[in-house]
Amino acid sequence: MSGYDALILAGGRASRLGGRDKPGLEVGGVPLIERVAAAVPGAGRLVVVGPARPGLGRAVFRTEDPPGGGPVPALRAGLAEVTAPRTVLLAADLPFLRARHVEALLDAVGGGEEGCEKGTPGAGALLVDDDGREQWLVGAWRTAVLAEALSAYGGGSLRGLLAPLDPVRLHLPGEPWFDCDTLDDLTQVRSRT
Repeated sequence: MSGYDALILAGGRASRLGGRDKPGLEVGGVPLIERVAAAVPGAGRLVVVGPARPGLGRAVFRTEDPPGGGPVPALRAGLAEVTAPRTVLLAADLPFLRARHVEALLDAVGGGEEGCEKGTPGAGALLVDDDGREQWLVGAWRTAVLAEALSAYGGGSLRGLLAPLDPVRLHLPGEPWFDCDTLDDLTQVRSRT
């Protein structure tokens, strides 16, 4: 058993990309979502919240309620499928994310089911960008702590849900936190790969 499941949120509207299928956009001939899935080869389960896609045969697909309702409903839908003690929570548009980055996040959380409670080090870990901004969709969390926080949360902000868990913040080389929100982002990434 791997000790972690991966949860990829892939059901957004991509309004800054003109409604294009962001997870399906290719970088170096590979769809963004497949690049993200390749960064979690050790996941016991790969859960994708969004439409079913070819190329992700091992994935379990779910839809948030309501569809397109945002990251908190998507997290709620996906977390129901997680069975491992740790959950890696990722966006579907992270072209530079690699397995070594995920391993660093998991190392910061630690292993096993026992351990950290809400508000103590090790409840979760996430990446920060070069300016120190938290990237809420690039992290690893203790599943039980995440589920408890989610069950008590009535808001719609992922930051509002996760910030009180006081995650470890990591800055890693290689821009693993970089996401493709705009056509300019996509053009920049394509020119570098």
